[in-house]
Amino acid sequence: MISFIGFIKKEFFHIWRDPRTLLVILGIPISQMLLFGFVIRTEIQDVKIAVYDRSNDYLSSRIIGRLEASSYFSIVDQLDNDDGVEAIFRRGKIKEVVVFEPGFAQKAEREGSAGIQLLVDASDPNMARLITTYTSQVIRSVEEEEFGKMQLPMQIELESRMFYNEEVRSVYMFVPGLMAMIMMLVSAIMSSVSITREKELGTMEVLLVSPLRPVQIILGKVTPYLLVAFIDAVLIVLMATLVFQMPVAGSLSLLMLVCFLFIFLSLSLGILISTIAPTQLIAMFISMIGLMLPTLLLSGFIFPIENMPLVLQWFSALMPARWFNDIVKDIMLKGSTWMGIMKEVSILLVMSVLIVVASVKKFKVRLS
Repeated sequence: MISFIGFIKKEFFHIWRDPRTLLVILGIPISQMLLFGFVIRTEIQDVKIAVYDRSNDYLSSRIIGRLEASSYFSIVDQLDNDDGVEAIFRRGKIKEVVVFEPGFAQKAEREGSAGIQLLVDASDPNMARLITTYTSQVIRSVEEEEFGKMQLPMQIELESRMFYNEEVRSVYMFVPGLMAMIMMLVSAIMSSVSITREKELGTMEVLLVSPLRPVQIILGKVTPYLLVAFIDAVLIVLMATLVFQMPVAGSLSLLMLVCFLFIFLSLSLGILISTIAPTQLIAMFISMIGLMLPTLLLSGFIFPIENMPLVLQWFSALMPARWFNDIVKDIMLKGSTWMGIMKEVSILLVMSVLIVVASVKKFKVRLS
């Protein structure tokens, strides 16, 4: 029994002295609890909206003031006509436009009802539903305060219109996110085992004595997988359009070009992992755990980025899938052109260059 207790103590000491084991046992549960706790939110906060007030009376001003005062919304633009609605949605900054009909207050007092139209960007259906619900709650609170004490029945009639997804189909949100996650994981896993396989098989010496430079070796590793992964991308886009009836409002060739860029970035990320990981098993583990969870939670695939704390929003900016997800939605749902996605494409290009440079430098260190 004493020997058994001594053996248990030895195991405890072994765990305590091994930082990697402590990281798995303590670090991962704590980080996941914090990550899920802050990411999974059912409320909205500081959603950017615009207002088109065709009445400019005391009642419309009261509702606008209440929307601005709430923590749910931030009014960032005032429209002068209907022509700016489509353009403001295409830029992707505004999620909702609140439109007041002419003579809003007078019509409410004389006819007993007045209308407000809510124009919502429904490319993210869950977010669109939340925005509509919260806007309605704020407007109803003003309605009760203004009309509650009046003898005549009065009400504000709300009409909602969903842009880019009139049926509010959830598949319009999940398909772009699934495209990003599948291409990221498949590409990263395929390439992450490439250099580690050379190490385990003992063929790294062949590469060491070859006249190829590190950048040539890395690009040579990426190119075959790039072609194979691009075939996967074509199949994914075909399934999205034929099986899930996802529209392609924009250019299909532009969409495939962006997919090609994202695949190259993902493969380069896998190569970087392979230069760090000593074995194929560890490389696959890093690819699965280190890429899947952040891609799932911080790319806007399931949970709106706008609802996250500011720190997580900054961290999500480092996720390539976030920008790719935005590009796919813009092209497929909004019909955006090259100019509309230039910012996101530029970010992916910069990420690709940085990851390739990091892979080359890391590979040089291992060669030395």
